[in-house]
Amino acid sequence: MSAEELVSLGAQAAAQALASGQIAAHELYEIYRSRAAADDLNCFTWVAEQTPAPPAASPLGGVPLAVKDLFCTEGVPSQSGSRILEGYLPPYTATAVERLLGAGACLLAKTNQDEFAMGSSNENSAFGPVLNPWDRSRVPGGSSGGSAAAVAAGLTPWALGTDTGGSIRQPAALCGIVGFKPTYGAVSRYGMIAFASSLDQAGPLTRDVTDAALMLRHLIGYDECDATSLDFPGEIALPTAERLDGVRLGVPEELTGEGIEAGVLAAFHATLALAEQLGATVEPISLPHAAHALSAYYVIAPAECSSNLARFDGVRYGMRTEAAGDLTEMYTRTRHDGFGAEVKRRIMLGTYALSSGYYDAYYGRAQCVRTKIVEDFRNVFADVDFVVTPTAPSVAFPLGSKTADPLAMYLNDFCTVPMSLAGIPAISIPCGLALPPEDRNVTEAASGGGLPVGFQIAGPAFSENRILETAFALEQAIGFDGGTVRA
Repeated sequence: MSAEELVSLGAQAAAQALASGQIAAHELYEIYRSRAAADDLNCFTWVAEQTPAPPAASPLGGVPLAVKDLFCTEGVPSQSGSRILEGYLPPYTATAVERLLGAGACLLAKTNQDEFAMGSSNENSAFGPVLNPWDRSRVPGGSSGGSAAAVAAGLTPWALGTDTGGSIRQPAALCGIVGFKPTYGAVSRYGMIAFASSLDQAGPLTRDVTDAALMLRHLIGYDECDATSLDFPGEIALPTAERLDGVRLGVPEELTGEGIEAGVLAAFHATLALAEQLGATVEPISLPHAAHALSAYYVIAPAECSSNLARFDGVRYGMRTEAAGDLTEMYTRTRHDGFGAEVKRRIMLGTYALSSGYYDAYYGRAQCVRTKIVEDFRNVFADVDFVVTPTAPSVAFPLGSKTADPLAMYLNDFCTVPMSLAGIPAISIPCGLALPPEDRNVTEAASGGGLPVGFQIAGPAFSENRILETAFALEQAIGFDGGTVRA
């Protein structure tokens, strides 16, 4: 096969070709390593310098893998996009990464991200913003923007990301690929540098639904190192569905109305019509507390980050500001110099919400809203199989256009946060293209009709297999090919 043909293979197709001897593991890896080393989108914070020895016979047989910077990988820089951890080399590997490597994947690179996964545009990285391969003047989404852009640009067959409030699904939508957030607890968080422990979840960013299923198959399962991990009922199967007969899709009015760009809504409704042609029924539903999800999230997540990031003090690992008079000054100056503006903002918000006299008014009330959101989903899943929404309220927006307005930036997670608070699985698949409202700066790669739009499918806890089947049937019918970016 030519290099172009090898790069066109998805992860599952590459694994099959490797297993049959059609291609050699070192050949595939070297092609991707060369492409990653030449990356000009700023997708990576580290790229392997040499090709590893081919693995023994295994399910993934040498398929290259890119991993988000916040996963600890033994002896490899794991910095979570922050200067405070610049150059940090962990002595162990995160369970999620270890399981994929154990299945035969080969670590290719670490991907750029918003600092400590705090952001929706990948502009908060201490190592500079990632560029969207569809239009380099625009963001790829965040916080897993490096992983999403690398997959969309053909720099890696697939990548591992994390989702706290939408950080897998939103960049997948903006880059025209597939992103899956599993049920909370289905994938071990051990070795993930924490942002918000009750929300963080690892998951795949891939070119298609089949590859997402393949990666998820090797990620799920209980881990004795993570008390929040759970035994997954059964195993993940590769999807094969062609129709959606009997599938009931619920469209929440609270997440599909005001605030969603017209082009995004048009692509969303066109996909609903296609789902009906495949045999699904579509009906309106209500998630009464979904409108309050973003407010609750931006109390709960900063509160948890305030606690989790207290460990970065210059004493145990990471950077230390040396010119300090005493221990307190060293703590203060190290955190001042090491953390970026968005991380400092969220630490201060979280510390305030947890402070004496305000805990019940803010954090306690936010947790009550979270419980109501869980109940809302439980109620609607008695009547429908899945909740469907646009993944993001807009297509990829220009770099710098929202950095001065944190609220405008936070609104990018409007459609994804409710599922994160409820801990339920959700996938984003590309469902077409839409022109941005300003209709400018759209490069030739997107000139055929605009920029990617994501379609989100969410289901009850542990409904991953049913979500994958539904997403696969829609994907085949839509026929979207993000490969135009890789050409």
